Amino acid sequence: QLQASGGGLVQAGESLKLSCVASGFTFDYYAIGWFRQAPGKEREGVLCTSSSSDTSYYAEFVEGRFTISRDNARNTVYLQMNSLKPEDTAVYYCAKSIANACDSAVRWHDYWGRGTQVTVSS
Repeated sequence: QLQASGGGLVQAGESLKLSCVASGFTFDYYAIGWFRQAPGKEREGVLCTSSSSDTSYYAEFVEGRFTISRDNARNTVYLQMNSLKPEDTAVYYCAKSIANACDSAVRWHDYWGRGTQVTVSS
């Protein structure tokens, strides 16, 4: 249903662009969120794009560094991550919301991608 890709190992200050390709549902009707989970920590919301492409920032520490976009023609959501820091190291997941609006609650999402590992070295 959701396939995230684009992760990798980068140095601090570098950039990565993650992609999330969706299938099996009416993509342009739903909000899509990006979440991340670092070892030993709970999964946390990062960014979300609503069905009308409005952006919601779930985490203050990514404002100004991360941006989200969606291409409804390609059923794809992107997460552009700039100025990466070691504390951004985590598995990044994309998830389909149950609605067209964004909500940071994990329970608000019913389909999850497998996740892609992002590792930032200092």
